[in-house]
Amino acid sequence: MCGIFGTLNYQLQVNEQVIFEGLAHRGPDEQAFETIDQLVMYHTRLAIQDLSPAGRQPMEYNGLLLVFNGEIYNHLELRTKHGLEASSGSDTRKILMMFEKMGMKMLEEFDGMFAFALYDLKNRKLFLARDRAGKKPLYLYQKGQCYIFSSELSILARIAKPEIDHQALADYLYLGYHYRAATPYLNVSELENGHYLEIDTQQQTAKDIQWFNMEAAYQKSSRLNKEETLSRLDELLNIAVARRLHSSDLPVGSFLSGGIDSGLVTAMAAGQVNQLHTFTVKVPGIYDESELAAQVAQKYDTKHTLIELDFSNLRNDIENILSAHGEPNCDNSAIPSYYVAKAAKQHLSVALNGDGADELFAGYRRYVPFLHVDFFKPNNLTSISAKILAGILPVANEKQSYYTYIYRLLKFASYTNILKIYCSASSDLFVGFEDQFLKNPVMKTISSDLRAINKLQISPLKKLLLMDFQSLLFSRLLPKMDIATMAHSLEGRSPFLSKELLEFAPGIPDQFKINQVTTKYLLRELASKYLPKTLLHQPKRGFEIPLRKWVDEELHAIIRDYLLAPKPLYEKIIKRSFVEALLAKRIHISDERRAKILFCIFGMEVWYRKLTRSN
Repeated sequence: MCGIFGTLNYQLQVNEQVIFEGLAHRGPDEQAFETIDQLVMYHTRLAIQDLSPAGRQPMEYNGLLLVFNGEIYNHLELRTKHGLEASSGSDTRKILMMFEKMGMKMLEEFDGMFAFALYDLKNRKLFLARDRAGKKPLYLYQKGQCYIFSSELSILARIAKPEIDHQALADYLYLGYHYRAATPYLNVSELENGHYLEIDTQQQTAKDIQWFNMEAAYQKSSRLNKEETLSRLDELLNIAVARRLHSSDLPVGSFLSGGIDSGLVTAMAAGQVNQLHTFTVKVPGIYDESELAAQVAQKYDTKHTLIELDFSNLRNDIENILSAHGEPNCDNSAIPSYYVAKAAKQHLSVALNGDGADELFAGYRRYVPFLHVDFFKPNNLTSISAKILAGILPVANEKQSYYTYIYRLLKFASYTNILKIYCSASSDLFVGFEDQFLKNPVMKTISSDLRAINKLQISPLKKLLLMDFQSLLFSRLLPKMDIATMAHSLEGRSPFLSKELLEFAPGIPDQFKINQVTTKYLLRELASKYLPKTLLHQPKRGFEIPLRKWVDEELHAIIRDYLLAPKPLYEKIIKRSFVEALLAKRIHISDERRAKILFCIFGMEVWYRKLTRSN
């Protein structure tokens, strides 16, 4: 796992040490750069595979130059399949050899997480690429024929000094994250998952090419029956776990919650190594899953570590946690993720996780109604009835209660606008408060994507799963985990996001994913083979952090300091009176939603203050 940075036709005003310092947490083991033509490529290395000098980057091979961030888990299989002769066991070298053999078609054969820049000296072409899910980040600044690319948005912004995009920030507040290619800067974008950019440095042209299409995967239907589907899932997940275990020259552990996703990964991993190291989190004051996790650890005789999170220093840490993202961030689960990664790094450098399972196999409760009703095509009678009911019912305050579930269902069923329906069903921030914006959210790209998905001849559930994969997973959840782990030079590996599972899972019939009201039905069936019965019917919880308590107590003072400061950034986007009313609890919404909105605005202000200080 590494950090990459590069410039094309751009004259840097800083020395290389500034760049290396900005990427150091992604690659503390080695730093190097190389200049060729008008291109400069930088690399900081976290050595996981091929710890010898042969794995150093930038790597040259037969007129090709590469900086690579990530892992190709099936590189040894590709070496055999394509007869690649190499003295080094480096997966980086295999990328160069595969490119020489088949060009960018090689991406279709990779099972991995990656972002890389590859320069073809013979044809004077630069290729920037990302993996299917977008696990590894890659940001791009472009102005005329000048380009800067980077694993870290913060160092890119420090070098290029782009202008702030206030329209993008309005969209961020409404949605809760920057959607797809969007960033908070003008002339800066994020290369999307399953895409690569081909830059012809002679012709001065660039083409953005989509090499993996999740939409196409959801339009395919599996003809396997339930037993065959279950068997195939078992086989593919075991393959994915095995590859991610053995593609490392360092020990690999596993994050283990009380849920079935990490439980399955742990169970399969434990069968392939000698005493797997597992980690479980215990958070004071909320539901304790550590006892459930301990049952799995005991069943598979893992070397188990219980991490008891202590948020006593949260007031001092919160600015560093949020500003590590390089852009506004309001995912409050970034806080426990940060502390978990910090604790795990004390024991190892590589850990498996269950990321992606919920979005592929329907793990959230809000998926259940979409199995039965197409909320993306509402009728007026339904929306009017739901609006009336939601208007007369008391506000729901208990996060995990069935009443809250029904209340939120009525809320998003009351809308006829597809964007409001999706935002209400997912992030649930500013829907209904559109009149509080001074700069109206445009949401052009996500609205267009929602309309396109809504036209597909697929089920309502598949529409929502596809949208969450393209939006929630790519733009919010994967960046959160990448930032949290790499802040501590820890590599996270996600078997559920393997090449084969991303091709297989979308075509699985809806009834195998949700059975009546049971979410993640197929994974629960598979779990019955591997896990204790007490885990099989546990609800989806994730990190149940006490956000509203933090907003009202531990973080109360610092949030007020930021939001009531003179000339905050948000005053250019939303009304100050609205923020003051939220702080004073004069807005009629649930305590949880109020806390989420305040934390979202706070996250933007933390980013902005860090940006202005660094400039």
